[in-house]
Amino acid sequence: MEKYLPYAVLFLRIALALTILAFVADKMGYLTQAGTAPILWGDWDIYTKQLQAILPFIPGNISEKLAIVATLLEIILALMLLFGVKVRWAAIGTGIYALLVAIVAGYGVGINAILHYSLLVISAASFLLACCPIYKFTLHGIKKRSTYHPY
Repeated sequence: MEKYLPYAVLFLRIALALTILAFVADKMGYLTQAGTAPILWGDWDIYTKQLQAILPFIPGNISEKLAIVATLLEIILALMLLFGVKVRWAAIGTGIYALLVAIVAGYGVGINAILHYSLLVISAASFLLACCPIYKFTLHGIKKRSTYHPY
């Protein structure tokens, strides 16, 4: 069974990265129009307004900057996972970020949003990826033509 672990880790990395990039594409309005059933936001304005509604104690100009920082963080973490750069750090960052988003969404919107958008699953999968002992298909593993053991 251990011989399949590198492939499972690769699949988990790609799945997490594509999930995060789908959230970013949704915020930017690339998936489809706002208000369509599987779409959460649909465009940037709706995303920032919803963020302001969830966090009413944060002033509007700071809320806009927070939205930009959060989106940039999502892009960076997703690309790190996708291309196998510092996988452990990217996985820990993704897990913490998804857990924080789940807490904030639970506080602002309710438990339904956390479960509907699988924020806890993303967080748990990220922490599981951080615990994996082998990262074979990473930039380090390809460069060295070996398996990268971070422990």
